[in-house]
Amino acid sequence: MSRLDQIVPKIRTKNAGPFWLTVDIFCGERRIFDHLKDSLQTDQVAQAFHQPIAALKRFDIAHLNVIKFSLPRIVVQGSRADRDMHASQWAWLVGGIEVPTP
Repeated sequence: MSRLDQIVPKIRTKNAGPFWLTVDIFCGERRIFDHLKDSLQTDQVAQAFHQPIAALKRFDIAHLNVIKFSLPRIVVQGSRADRDMHASQWAWLVGGIEVPTP
């Protein structure tokens, strides 16, 4: 088993509007994308964000070698309780997910 951030070159989180955030997992190579497409489970990402699996939307984008997840923000962007206005600090949660080593 390996941590996801040890396998892929980049994981990025960002805003997808004031109510949603997006997780982009850049796989780099097609073989890594194909491996993660099958081994990275949506429920693992949901658990990392403490969200129900039904709240996540998953997009496997083969021509870019990217796996993308969209999910509701815990708080509305810019609200008093928002501690990360750009949603850029969430990537480390996904990076720690354990997946089979390719």
